[in-house]
Amino acid sequence: MKDSVTDLTADVSSQKREREREQETFAALLDKFLQQQDRILVQKTEMGGTEAYVGSVTLEWFASRVHFASALPLLRQKYNPETDNIEIDAESIDEIQQRPLDWSRQLPLTQYLATRKHHKFPPVLVVISQPWVDNPKAAEWGSQGKAIASTTDFITLDREGKVGLLNVAEANVTIYALDGQHRLMGAQGLMELLKTGKLPRYRKDKSPDGTSIRLADLVEQSHSQDANNSVSNNLQDIPQEKIGIEFICAVATGETREAARRRVRSIFVHVNLMAAPLTKGQLAQLNEDDGFSIVARKIAVSHPLLEQRLNRKSRINWNSATIASKSTVLTTLQALKDMSERYLGQKFPHWKPWEKGLIPMRPENRELEAGIANFWQLFDCLATLPSYKLLEDEDTPSLRRFNFEKDGGEGNMLFRPVGQVALAQALGILIFKKGFKLKEIFKKLRKFDLEGGFSSMEYPQSLWYGVLYDPNKKRVQVAGKDMAAKLLVYILGGIEDRMERAELRKALADARSVEDKTVGFDGQFVEPKEVGLPAIL
Repeated sequence: MKDSVTDLTADVSSQKREREREQETFAALLDKFLQQQDRILVQKTEMGGTEAYVGSVTLEWFASRVHFASALPLLRQKYNPETDNIEIDAESIDEIQQRPLDWSRQLPLTQYLATRKHHKFPPVLVVISQPWVDNPKAAEWGSQGKAIASTTDFITLDREGKVGLLNVAEANVTIYALDGQHRLMGAQGLMELLKTGKLPRYRKDKSPDGTSIRLADLVEQSHSQDANNSVSNNLQDIPQEKIGIEFICAVATGETREAARRRVRSIFVHVNLMAAPLTKGQLAQLNEDDGFSIVARKIAVSHPLLEQRLNRKSRINWNSATIASKSTVLTTLQALKDMSERYLGQKFPHWKPWEKGLIPMRPENRELEAGIANFWQLFDCLATLPSYKLLEDEDTPSLRRFNFEKDGGEGNMLFRPVGQVALAQALGILIFKKGFKLKEIFKKLRKFDLEGGFSSMEYPQSLWYGVLYDPNKKRVQVAGKDMAAKLLVYILGGIEDRMERAELRKALADARSVEDKTVGFDGQFVEPKEVGLPAIL
């Protein structure tokens, strides 16, 4: 028995050593191939009749070796080298097979790579072309105008031809991004930032706006200390990080140039135009960097006023930024995110990106917890408003609809996202900027609500006529959100400055003017100066 155990142990050990020797042999062979700078280890795939080769490259290689698709001669007609876009005119309109490059996105993408410890770019799709593709007399086209070779040079390393090396020698091939052009833009921006210490800002069309951002600014403005350390300590390593890449050929064996052109154009369309962009609501659901989105999600799923309950209709539209006329929801996730930003932004202004267009830094957990607590308290108070107490007995459409609409309604601004956001903004200013107490404010708001102060927006007697309600178009006026917030701050006693009051009085008179006629709070036409300001609560 002992001998059997010994023999079995010896066999296991022998098998292990054999596997290790095989691994060492394979590793040595693979290292030999991988040391060749002009070849990339890839796996061959096929989908929809198109062969592809999947591998990975460094960000530095990606930035230096890959070109924008609009420069691909196979597609190019009216190419502008200054913008890296195809110019649209009568001759080239049929050539435009993707959305134009938006150069204003370079800075945010570069900032994302440089400042986010856990940055991640999805794989990119590129096409490999060779010089002979654009030479109709090249021998590679054959006698029938069909290619006798492919633009991809693949050396197989296994019997099935699935794994091997792809020739990417710069002297032989040129590579263009079909999908991932803005990722390429971001990677190129990072390389320029590291090389020169600064990156120019561009408008959408790549015209410079005359300013630039310095690497030192990105490091300095990273709000989190951990993020700051990450930027300063690891930035030089980022160019050697790997990004997934998928190669396809510009021309396959047996294709005519026109057939190849149609195939590449078709793939272009599929990857650039068929992908559905996320809605603002979906972005709010997924965003883990924006503190206001994180707080909004927490309140949406757990606060009693909003949470999903058995035998109760959902009170939140999770995807759309608007509410349909017959919808029974109270608000949208996008509105909650806007409410969070306008309320908590008064207390945590650093949660916003330090410059428009940049990606915000995720707040520290301690601050997030404080923000959630503050926003939760706000919704506790909102739930005490008489209008929201009606939710238990009435559906929101009747509370939201204007009186002149079918079946009539209350025209209550508290059931409109624009009104909810305006109220949150006003309360944020009063609480965090002017030192008012939330409970004292809501004593006044409950009385105001009981007296119909939030309702009947469509009538001249309403404070919101001409502000949140457009009497010309007979619909909600989103543009009046900031003014509505100022009016709320005023009636709650938050504006004492005479000049500020005078400006508000004029703005209110302008808002209530229709075709050179100004409507007073009694519904009669008056001189603009006669409109005045409403009573303070």
